[in-house]
Amino acid sequence: MRKAIVIAFMLLSLAGLAAAQIPTAGNVFVGYSYQTADSTALGIIGGDRVNMNGWRASLEGKLFPVLGIVTDFSGHYGSEGITLTSPIGPVSGNVTGHEFDVMFGPRVGVSVGKFRPFGEFEIGVGHMNTNAFGSNTSFATAVGGGLDYKIVRIAALRLEGDYVTTRFFGTTQNNFRLSTGLVLRF
Repeated sequence: MRKAIVIAFMLLSLAGLAAAQIPTAGNVFVGYSYQTADSTALGIIGGDRVNMNGWRASLEGKLFPVLGIVTDFSGHYGSEGITLTSPIGPVSGNVTGHEFDVMFGPRVGVSVGKFRPFGEFEIGVGHMNTNAFGSNTSFATAVGGGLDYKIVRIAALRLEGDYVTTRFFGTTQNNFRLSTGLVLRF
């Protein structure tokens, strides 16, 4: 009986130490996202840039007051008109696609009054699905930053810009992503 009490006490003590390693502060972001992407992301070679609209969500856990680890999820949707040359003449069509990205990495930020500027670097994976050229999965990176404006203690507005690189369908895409939305702090 005494041995069981000692073991239970030790397990509870170790559980308390393990819980202390979990970030106790951070934030959740949800909002609208716009991405201007290379047309090669849709499988179109030599096309114009594609305007893609979508959503973005992230979760940040603070390791230190100025350093956090962020996990980022996004989805963007767009289409591009194309004209192909065939033996019977030009054929026009529309290529639609949606891109999903999941990335994570460090975020550095410091609060200055109601403002919190930050910078981040993320790595992860992107997946593109098109109606004409099938789907493709690629390594993805993002470098960028943004600004949070505190409304109240637990809520802020965010404006963020990122340079996103993917490699769908064997070509490199250099994209710009602009996001805005609501931040809930915990």
